This record gives sequence, C-alpha cells and structure tokens, in this order.
Amino acid sequence: MTLEVSGNSNSHDGQVVDRASQLLTRMESVPFSRWHLKPRIIMGSATFFDAFDALSLAFVLPVLIGMWSLSPAQIGLLIGSGYIGQAIGAIFFGWLAERRGRVFSAKWTVLLMSVMSIACVFSGNFMALFIFRFIQGIGVGGEVPVAASYINELSRAQGRGRFFMLYEMIFPLGLMISAQIGAFVVPSFGWKWMFLIGGIGGLIVFVFFFMLRESPRWLISKGRFDEAERIIEEIEASTDKRMPVAKQVSSSTEKGDWKELFSTFYRKRTLIVWGLWFSAYFVSNGLNNWLPSLYNTVYNLPVGDSLRAASLTNILQTVGVFACAFLIDKVGRKRWATIAFIVTGALLTALWISGASSPESVIYLGSAAYGMMGTITVLLYLYTPEIYPTRMRVIGTAFATAWLRLASAIAPIMIGFILEVSGVSTIFILFASVTVVGAILAFKMIETREKVLEDIAP
Repeated sequence: MTLEVSGNSNSHDGQVVDRASQLLTRMESVPFSRWHLKPRIIMGSATFFDAFDALSLAFVLPVLIGMWSLSPAQIGLLIGSGYIGQAIGAIFFGWLAERRGRVFSAKWTVLLMSVMSIACVFSGNFMALFIFRFIQGIGVGGEVPVAASYINELSRAQGRGRFFMLYEMIFPLGLMISAQIGAFVVPSFGWKWMFLIGGIGGLIVFVFFFMLRESPRWLISKGRFDEAERIIEEIEASTDKRMPVAKQVSSSTEKGDWKELFSTFYRKRTLIVWGLWFSAYFVSNGLNNWLPSLYNTVYNLPVGDSLRAASLTNILQTVGVFACAFLIDKVGRKRWATIAFIVTGALLTALWISGASSPESVIYLGSAAYGMMGTITVLLYLYTPEIYPTRMRVIGTAFATAWLRLASAIAPIMIGFILEVSGVSTIFILFASVTVVGAILAFKMIETREKVLEDIAP
C-alpha cells in the first residue's frame, strides 16, 4: 500500500506504518453493517445506469437499421465506437481516481455518460450518433472500474466475494431491466426514449454522489490518516459487533507507479487478467450487442419479438450471477471461472454443430452461453481489484478493463464483416474458440477468497 509521507527518519516511517496497519485492522474487524448500504446503493445505482447506457444502443439498432439503411459494417462500427471511448475512459478516470480519489473520479464519469446519453437523443444520422456514443463511452468506461475498486476497498476479507457480487449484481440487473424497458419502450414510444431515460436517471444519481464518503484505504495510502479514521469511526459506530482478525493487517511504505503492473511480482497476474477480460468480453458483449439485430435481420423476426428474445439472455445472466454470489466464497474464483469458460464453449460448439439454423436454437443455446459467460464478466470485477495493492488498484483494474473495451469493439466489427461473407454459424465457432483460451488462462489464476487485500497484494 502506498503511503505518501515526508521525512527520512526510520522511526517516523515505522510510526506511519503502524498507524496505517492499526486503521486497516480496525476496518477488517467490523462486519458488514448498515453503514455499507449507502455506498452500495449509490454506487450500485451508478453502475445500473452504466449498464443501461452500455446496452441501450443494442435495443435501438433494429429500428435505426431500417430508418438509416445501415449496413452490417456500419452497425459494427456504431457498436464499436462506444467501446473505444470506454477504453479511453477506463484509463483516464482510473488515473484520476488514484490521484484525486475514488468518489471524485466516479461522480464525474456519471455526469459525462448521462449528459451524452441525452445528446444521443438529438442525433439524426449515423455520424452524429457515432460521435456521441464515443464520447459517452468515455464516461461509461470510467465508472465501473473505479466503482469496483471502491466497493472492494470497503470490504473485509471474510465474505468479500458475496458482499461484492451482490453489489455487482446491479450490472446484470441493469442489463436485464434495460432489455425489458427496451423491448417495451422502443416499439411503443420510439428509440430516442431509451437514451432519454438513461440520461435523466444518471443525472439524478449524480446528485447523490455528494453524500458518499471516500475510501478509507485510499486515504490511508495517501497519508491522510485523520480523514480515514473519522470514516472508520463512522463504520464502527454503525454496529457493536466485531469480527476477530487473525493478525494485524500489514502495510508498506512503497510509492505507487503504474509501471509496477509489469514488475516481477505482478507481471504474470497482469498478463493473465488482461487475457481473461479480453476473452470473456469478446464473447459476452459480442453476443449481447448483436443478438437483437441477428434475430431481426438473419431470422426475420419482427422488432418486438427480436427484442423480447434478446432480453432472455440478460435474465439468464442475472440468475447465474445470483447463484455465483452465494457460491463464490465456497467454490473460489479460479475454479468458477475455469468451469464457466468450459461450459460456455460447449454450448457455443453445440450451436455451431447445429448450424444455428433456427432462431429457437440461438435463443436457447446462445442465451444459456451468454448467461454462463456473464458470471465471469462480473466475477472479474471482483477478482481484478483483489490482485493489486491500493497504490495501483484502480489503475490496474482500469488497464484490465481497457482490454474488455478493445474486445467489445473488435467483436461486433468482426461479426458485421463475417455476416457479409459467411454464415451465421461461423460466429459461434469463433466465440467457442475464444472460450478455450479463456479456460486456459482461468486455470492460471491465483485464488483470493477469504484473504485480506493487503495479504494478496503487498
């Protein structure tokens, strides 16, 4: 953990480390209480609208395809533009969160993505929407890695997996509810309402961000002990219960630097987690963003039926993540991810073997594959902040999520071109091949369950 302090005296440094360790140990001794509800609700609401904004385009595309005569390549570029912006946003707001704080960075991501969602309402052609979605993506991409690191830093070792996964369920719930809203709103009221709902909702959440407390772990890492202690006292006052801590939580005086991601200790972790993010989201967002349009353009289902069929994928993901939340601290991060990649690959291979000849086969097998893969995409938001220390937790998570943005930009563009030159079944064997890579990488993960963050990443 970074401690930015002045003075060269060893005794002074020792006192600083001792106080930091004492504060961290006090945090670890307090069980989850009512204090934790407010940050989970407010940050969770932001994550909900992040998911809503990320998926909104998928549910307006079936309308825009006919209205603007979009080609498959243009559809892929339109989807990809948002993810390119998200990659930039993840790095920029991750950098900002390490310097100015988690809450400070997260609230401005919410403002940016909400304002640009409203701007999308006024786009009248492909190029305008392309630009607005790119800028909106900067905010969308910055919110989730900062929020994930913030919630992780408020968590104690025992039960952290369930605590975090139940919070992170708001993302698949956001996707599921967005799908239901899209299936109803777009055919009934028009495509612009999807962007308007996301924008107005996000602006309301932005106001509540001024009620959030900063991460005590981040404050401690910056040597702002008095501020951190005041927040820890609030946490302690919220419950009389205390949990035993086996040993005092250790701390260090190292200064953070993003280049440490590639140090001897962290290099292997970094490369593995980057590959996991790319593999998981290449499949997940490739399926999620294209399925509504595939049902409409390849299988000739009406727009309403296409949107309802696509919404099933998000329902199954929510069910899967809910199960994962209650099992992850027993099964473990490594075992769950490895099995989920293998099951997803088997379902996609079965779809390829069948030739994806009917919309029903895609609805059932494709949706099941997405639901299983969805548990990995949420699990990575738990796992990635765990494997890095506070001094570079957000920037490490941000760099990792940049690979999800890259994968999410590449996948829809590739699908667009594949559809123009090959059959739809080729898409599913491509996805199945990627899951093989993901399973190999998942097997090389380190196990982090029930371990204090400072012990996992010194």
